[in-house]
Order: sequence, then C-alpha cells, then structure tokens
Amino acid sequence: MRATRPTVLVLQHVACEGPGLLGKVLREHGYRLEFVRIHRGDRVPRTLGRHAGLVVMGGPMSVYDQDKLAHLRAELALIRATLASGRPILGICLGSQLLAAALGASVHPGRRKEIGWHELTLSAAARRDPLWQGLPDKFTGFHWHGDIFDLPEGATALARSELTRYQAFRFGQNAYGFLFHLEVDALAAGRMAKTFKAELLAATGTTPEQLAASTAQHAETLADIGELVFAQWAGLLSARDA
Repeated sequence: MRATRPTVLVLQHVACEGPGLLGKVLREHGYRLEFVRIHRGDRVPRTLGRHAGLVVMGGPMSVYDQDKLAHLRAELALIRATLASGRPILGICLGSQLLAAALGASVHPGRRKEIGWHELTLSAAARRDPLWQGLPDKFTGFHWHGDIFDLPEGATALARSELTRYQAFRFGQNAYGFLFHLEVDALAAGRMAKTFKAELLAATGTTPEQLAASTAQHAETLADIGELVFAQWAGLLSARDA
C-alpha cells in the first residue's frame, strides 16, 4: 500500500481559473493536486518528476507572448517532456493552446473572441474516444478565449463550435486539449465574469449579471458531462500508475 496519495501537477495562471470540477473528480479518484501558481511567482519545473499527470489551466496571456513571458517557454518545455514520458496531459483553454503549440501547431487569434455559453458538437471520432464516447453529440459549453489553434499533425479532432473548428483534440492515447471550459461551475463562471468584466462587456455586450442567467440555465448539464469526462481522464492516470 502506498504511504502517500499519487499527485497530479496543475499549472495555474490566474486565481480565477482553477481546476474546479476537474480537481473535485481527481480528488474523488484518490489523487492529490500539487499546484504551480504562476500568478504567484512559482517556477515551472523542467520535468514532471514523480507526478502521475499534468494539467495546464487557462489564462489571459497568449502562446505567442513567449518573448515577454518566460514561464510560457518553461511550460512548453515541460509539456514536451511530459509528452515524451507518455504520462497523461490535459490542457484547458490556454493549456490546450500550449499543448497544440508544443505539438507544432499554429496558435493565432480567432475571427473574434468566443465568450459565454455556446453550443459544441462532438466529432464522429469522439463517439469512439475513451473520454467522450456515449455522451450527447451536442451540448452547451462555457467559453472564454480569443486565440485558437490548428489541429496538430497526428491529432484527432473531437469537438467544434460554430465559430471555432477545433474545440477539443486528442494526441496519442494520453494527451487531451479542451479549448472550452469543461471544469467551470456557476461560482467559477461568476469569478471569471467579475475578473474579466471589461473584456466580457467589450466582446459580447453582456454584463456579469446577464451571463449569470445563462450560467444558471446550462451549468448543471455541463457539470454532468464534466464528471464523466474527467472520471475517464482519471482512469488514464490510474492505468499509467498501476
């Protein structure tokens, strides 16, 4: 029997974008979260070390800000090292963009910012994917991004929205990128709306109060989907950890 619980390393860029539902599910599956809080000045490690997997969260910065933000270069190096190790990776929003960039894909501004609750459509490949199989072909997800990515060579597209062609992808068996925010609950969505209130209003003409009304309509269904998807990702950790 292990003396300590296995850990997952979480790179967090801003206080309002934590692992949310993902963290809850991982803890329920016996994993402890260890954080690198970049917004507090924590340094990004060179390798994953003893950790069972890597989670890279969202943030307002862009992958192409590497010349100004040294931590982005360090994150890309860690992602590449983790890919080489074969251990599971999950990138969310900025994290998915960093994963795509680490795999050689272009990351660039989209036609316009995609913020709020918008419909997602799963691909045919998602119906056979270990994380997504058996889930509805369409559901409403929470979005907060301006940048998008091309599909990395060799990756499988899993979801799209009306505005964005690639909303989720898998590379190999253990690396996943979700551009949308599957991890948010009503509280987390509210924190993001309050933190980025000016961006929300400028991009969508929506106030935090108006966004909260949409959140009340969609958050519970998204959480049901998130519980299932994140439990399957925890299963990837367990398979590697066995």
